[in-house]
Amino acid sequence: MVTKAAKKTVNTNFEETLWDTANKLRGSVESSEYKHVVLSLIFLKFISDKFEAKREALIAGGMAEFVDQVEFYMQDNVFYLPEVARWSYIKKQMKQDDIAVKIDTALHTVEKNNPSLKGALPENYFSRLGLVTSKLASLIDTINNIDTAASECEMTEEDLVGRVYEYFLGKFASSEGKGGGEYYTPKSIVALIAEMIEPFKGKIYDPCCGSGGMFVQSLKFIDSHNGNKKDISIYGQV
Repeated sequence: MVTKAAKKTVNTNFEETLWDTANKLRGSVESSEYKHVVLSLIFLKFISDKFEAKREALIAGGMAEFVDQVEFYMQDNVFYLPEVARWSYIKKQMKQDDIAVKIDTALHTVEKNNPSLKGALPENYFSRLGLVTSKLASLIDTINNIDTAASECEMTEEDLVGRVYEYFLGKFASSEGKGGGEYYTPKSIVALIAEMIEPFKGKIYDPCCGSGGMFVQSLKFIDSHNGNKKDISIYGQV
C-alpha cells in the first residue's frame, strides 16, 4: 500500500524522473526538444483524464446515451476525444512499432474535433523524430504514473504543466551552458522580481516573456496577497 506521504514524494520529484526518462531519447532528440515531446504526451493525458472523468459522471448520472455527444463535454470545457485520441488507447498501443504514428494521429484527431485548438498542436511531430519504440514506451509509462488531478500535491493542472516546462528549460540551460541559459531565467529570480514590483494593479509587460514565468509569478503574488487578478492586464513579446 502506498501512503499519502510516499505519493507526495513521488509527485515532488516527478520532473527529475521525466527528465531522466526523456534523456534516454538522446541520439534521436536534442535536449532542447525534450519539453516538446514530454508536454505533448502530458497534454494528451490531461485531456484524456478530464474526458474520462466527465464520461464516467454522465454514466453515473443516468446519461449513458449521451457519452458520445460533444456538446455535453464542451459545456464543461472538456475536450471530446474519439477512442484513438484517448490516453488509454495510447497506453495500450505503446509497444507497437507504429506508436509514434498513433500519437500523431491522436494529436491530429484532438485538433480536428476541437476547433479551438486549430493550429495549436504539432503535426506529424513524433513520426519525424524517429524515436526508438522501447524508449518512447518507457516515457509513456512514466507519464502514465503522474496524477494529473494533482490532488496529493495541492496544485492545479496548469501548475503541473508549468513546473515541467520550467524544469526542462532549466535543465537544458544547465546542460548547454551559456548558450542555453540565454533562454531561461530561473524561477527564483522571477519570483523575486514579482515581489519587488508588487504587481497589484495596472499593466505587466514582459518584452522577452519566453515561457511566461513573469506572468505566472505575478498572478501567484496577487493570490498570496489577497489581491484581485482582474485589476491587472498582461502583455508579452517572445
